[in-house]
Amino acid sequence: MTAALAAFLRARFAEELENTRESTNVMVTQSERFGVPLEAASKHARFSVAAAESRLTLLDDTVVPYLGTAGPGGRNAEYQLRLLAAPYLEHRDYPHEPGSPA
Repeated sequence: MTAALAAFLRARFAEELENTRESTNVMVTQSERFGVPLEAASKHARFSVAAAESRLTLLDDTVVPYLGTAGPGGRNAEYQLRLLAAPYLEHRDYPHEPGSPA
């Protein structure tokens, strides 16, 4: 289950990163149209992309390597995985455990 959940999250985070890059590009290149100062749009774009990239890095570097390991590290990694996945519980592709309500 944890491997499926990690793969699900990786896919969601990659989608979000791509969407963030596209939407912030529009915001920056058309900031005048939206009534947003270019400097503010650029700052928000950098922040949004960095936040999306950090979720992928957190998952790949500090959670996935410890999934399935014994002891506190493994338990902590599984807890972190579930916390990262919590906003997606109602997503149609969320990998629910067998027997749990979807």
